[in-house]
Amino acid sequence: MNTIEKGKSVVMNTYNRFPVVLERGEGLYVYDENGKRYLDFVAGIAVNTLGHGHPVLTKAVAEQATKMMHVSNLYWTKPQIDLAEKLVQNSCFDKAFFCNSGAEAIEGALKLARKYAEKNHPEKHEIISMESSFHGRTLGAITATGQPKYQQGLKPLLPGIVHVAFNDFEALEKAVSEKTAGILLEPIQAEGGIIPAQKEYLQKIRKLCDEKNILLMYDEVQCGMGRTGHLFAYEYYDVKPDIIALAKGIAGGVPMGALLATDKVSDGFAPGDHASTFGGNSLASSAACAVMDELVKGSIIENAKKQGLYLTEKLMELKAKHEIIKDVRGVGLLQGIELSVEAGPIITSCIEKGLLLVGAGTHVIRFVPALTVSKAEIDECMTMLGEALQEV
Repeated sequence: MNTIEKGKSVVMNTYNRFPVVLERGEGLYVYDENGKRYLDFVAGIAVNTLGHGHPVLTKAVAEQATKMMHVSNLYWTKPQIDLAEKLVQNSCFDKAFFCNSGAEAIEGALKLARKYAEKNHPEKHEIISMESSFHGRTLGAITATGQPKYQQGLKPLLPGIVHVAFNDFEALEKAVSEKTAGILLEPIQAEGGIIPAQKEYLQKIRKLCDEKNILLMYDEVQCGMGRTGHLFAYEYYDVKPDIIALAKGIAGGVPMGALLATDKVSDGFAPGDHASTFGGNSLASSAACAVMDELVKGSIIENAKKQGLYLTEKLMELKAKHEIIKDVRGVGLLQGIELSVEAGPIITSCIEKGLLLVGAGTHVIRFVPALTVSKAEIDECMTMLGEALQEV
């Protein structure tokens, strides 16, 4: 029985996995069990911020593992406090809560919005989310997700969540009522097809939230942590939320999620209102501290901005050559191409050539490489992708 057959016999069938067994990674490359090398433009789906085997991150994890990996959040630990300090000092927020994933961060945001409303505006409890959004797989997060295909077989869903068209302020304004406690959106819809929000749209929502005592919540699980060429996507738009959910790239591959909020909003939680056994443990916090230091003190965010522009340029060149590319869109190193054909066969062809890519819906190919990516690696990606497109 080979590795894949063994996996199928013991692992639940929740992913349509590619027939590849990956064993190790270095920088922007990964290697399978047969030694074949792949250029990785998936990065764990926007998780491996610093690439594979980054010395600063691996050193931080190894050193912390020898000291202490986990204790209960009934006690204080320095790595968690250090991480919270780094996040609030480099953002518009005042307090942090730590968990293990993006879905958990979203669950925390939904709970905080309702807890805050209960204490300050008890008539409010509804959350407005966006069509085509994706917020995670837990029941609250999947209810907030604006894609019915992910909700099949799970009803009844969480009550009090409604959906409106993304980038349509009039539709949003009509949906707002005296019961609206919060508005949840991704500044750049990733899973929904790489759809950036319009700046004017976000500005109008911010003004509406201020007028109606509604909390504005951003899901930056995929578009945050330097991916837009700014530490946070809200900085790219210059429109601040009240609550932000983070995960994926925050700890470079170690499971970590975070919820940030202002002091005023954070007071919605009291001891016992929310918790996470593993959230912010010493190992994950040390990893996230190392990533934050590299993002804030180094040149990685500037590289994401620079290489993001170069990636756009090269994708536009491909679009000019291949009629099946209908659109190129995105920000920084979160970009996508929309195709007139299904993306699956092209992604499969790229894997055979030694390039890992991921879809964003049936007709969009997503590009989310490590923020350390170079021009040469983008060129290599474009060469293999171009060959796959030519074959189609």
